[in-house]
Order: sequence, then C-alpha cells, then structure tokens
Amino acid sequence: MAGHSKWSQIKRKKAVTDARRGAHWTKLIREITVAAREGGGNPDFNPRLRLAVDASKAANMPADNIDRAIKKGTGELEGVRYEEINYEGYGPGGVALFIECLTDNGNRSVADVRHTLGKYDGSLGTSGSVAWQFDRKGQLAVSAERYTEEAVFEAALEAGAEDVAGEGDEFIVTCEVADFAAVQEAIKVAGIEAASAELTWIAKNEVAVAGKDGEKLVKLLDALEELDDVQKVHSNADIDEAVLAEAM
Repeated sequence: MAGHSKWSQIKRKKAVTDARRGAHWTKLIREITVAAREGGGNPDFNPRLRLAVDASKAANMPADNIDRAIKKGTGELEGVRYEEINYEGYGPGGVALFIECLTDNGNRSVADVRHTLGKYDGSLGTSGSVAWQFDRKGQLAVSAERYTEEAVFEAALEAGAEDVAGEGDEFIVTCEVADFAAVQEAIKVAGIEAASAELTWIAKNEVAVAGKDGEKLVKLLDALEELDDVQKVHSNADIDEAVLAEAM
C-alpha cells in the first residue's frame, strides 16, 4: 500500500507550532459544525464528530469553542451553513490531487482552488478524474519515541488493522473505515496515545516528485491548505526527502 504522506507529518507539526493556529482552529470548527449537523451533537454516537472534537482538543482549542460549534451544527445557535465539496486536479509532475472543502460559497471555493492550482503549474480536473486513484482509509499516527513497534503492532493488528509502518519518528496504523473505531479503542486500551487519528484518502500508487517540480508541489500544497474553504489536500506524490527538509 502507498504509505502515509510525509507531507501530512509536516502539516500536523506546522498546525501546532506556527502562526496559523487560528486558521487551523477555523477549519476544525467547520468540521465540528458539519459533523454535528449531519450526525447529531453527541460524540458518543457520532464517530465523525468524535474525531473532530478529539482533533480540536489535540490542537488545544478551548472547550467553549467546541461547544459553540456543536450547538451551531445542531441548530441551538445560529450559524453559517457549510456545504461539503470535493475538487480533483493535478499538480507539478502530474501528481493527482484530491481536495476536500467545507464552504458557504461554492463559486468562491472553485475560483480560489482553480487560481491556486494555476499559480503553481497545476490544473483543475473534472469530477472522477483522479478520485479512483485513492482509497478511503482510517489512519492513526503513534509516536515511535514513546512506544515500541511491537506494542503498537500487536494492539493494532489484533483489532483488525491492515498495516503498521514506521515512518520517521512515527508509526502509522492503517485500517478499513469499518474497523477504525475498533482499532482506535484497541490502541487506547493498550495504553497507547495516538498523536492523530483521521479518516483520509490514501493513494493506491505514488508518483516520485523531485527537483523543481517537488519544490512547486510543496508550495502548491501549502497554498491550497491555507485557503479558508479547504479542509484537507491529498496527493499521490512521493516527495523527495531533500525537498521536504526544505519545507520544514
């Protein structure tokens, strides 16, 4: 299986260390609001909301912000209604891009995404043009410095995980969406704290990208992530380590 993107590790570290914390919180609040609207305001009975709340707590978001976002989603408080829209396209080196958005203005979103793609030698594709290159999976990241591979491997695979892979200072646990809750619980019961847990899109096959194309792609991914309406960007790129080092 094509593995967890190292770009994801960089994004996660940036989200909690740099000045973009406020923008990160805004994206999390949107996700909480939509999750509560779609599945109700109780995280115990709404897996999507539970993931969003856990991610918000990990980002040190105040409990009051989380509660307000839930109430806006359930209609207890007035709020903007966001729509889920996905865009597909291509980046430098021909890599496939799957872009998840939550927006209150689809015309603005598509214009922003198209402009950003064009700025870095990318292009917007049609619906279905690249989605087939990704699988929907559950993933958890666990610190390799705090826990042994044996402990993570045993807890995860017994609960139905497909794969446990070491990547840098993390172990990445991958599973089917249907097994995600069970794997999360097994990891927790084993006394292992996940650094992150999410439902994501994983590339079936990766495309090596280096040099100028790699540099442009990193800038493109960063620029797309900074758009207000963009929640997550997935690619099938295997970006050269030297390029990633510069991005850090």
